[in-house]
Amino acid sequence: MKKLSDSLNNLLETFQRLRDPNDGCPWDREQDFKSIADCTLEEAYEVVDAIDRENYEDLKSELGDLLFQIVFHAGMAEESGKFSLQDVIEEINSKLTRRHPHIFGDKVAKTPEESLMLWEQVKAEERTKKNMTSLLDDVPRNLPSLARAKKLQKRAGTVGFDWKDENKVIAKIDEEIAELKVELVSKDENKVQEEIGDIFFTLVNLCRHLGYEPEDIVKKSNNKFESRFRAMEQIAKEKNDTLNSLNLEELENLWIRAKNETN
Repeated sequence: MKKLSDSLNNLLETFQRLRDPNDGCPWDREQDFKSIADCTLEEAYEVVDAIDRENYEDLKSELGDLLFQIVFHAGMAEESGKFSLQDVIEEINSKLTRRHPHIFGDKVAKTPEESLMLWEQVKAEERTKKNMTSLLDDVPRNLPSLARAKKLQKRAGTVGFDWKDENKVIAKIDEEIAELKVELVSKDENKVQEEIGDIFFTLVNLCRHLGYEPEDIVKKSNNKFESRFRAMEQIAKEKNDTLNSLNLEELENLWIRAKNETN
């Protein structure tokens, strides 16, 4: 049976061959950290998609694609003398050991909540050592907006800046909707956008308080809409109609029928 180290070395050799300045792949040779950043993000999403579909053959393949992105970034870093893949592996191993003092140290954590508390304490110590002046300094700016909103709120909550229960959050949502209605009358586009943003942000907070993942909820709504709209198209097709030939009332009736048939 092939050793893991052999397989990893083979992958590194493949990367080096692709980046060979003389006869490597023209596309791979031209890439840098920024140019493949979108590829890295795309591969991560494809991993999550395979998990959602519970397709483990696809998951195996997508994890390989994501692993190659890591090798690619580390390889480019080594080319310029910044760090190597070995440095990456040693760094994550050190971080995991450091952030689990209840496993590798003398701390005690009996519940998942206590484990997370220790994790956050260690992260806070790390931020201090890095001379970060704000709790929010290391919240990535390129996170998807819903995920970043949740992370910002969660981080602020570590110092007690948070609502105590979901009822307070719901009251805030009502307040934000009332403010939006006022700005819609004023027709100030910047203010309208700001109030819509506040509603989104507060909805994320409600999800967090209820223990829901905002991205998952929106994903489910997207899937539900897509399923019903496709049903509308199919019903119209069976009647030798197209959606663009129907008026709004007919479309709404079709939506109701599709909703009933897809529930």
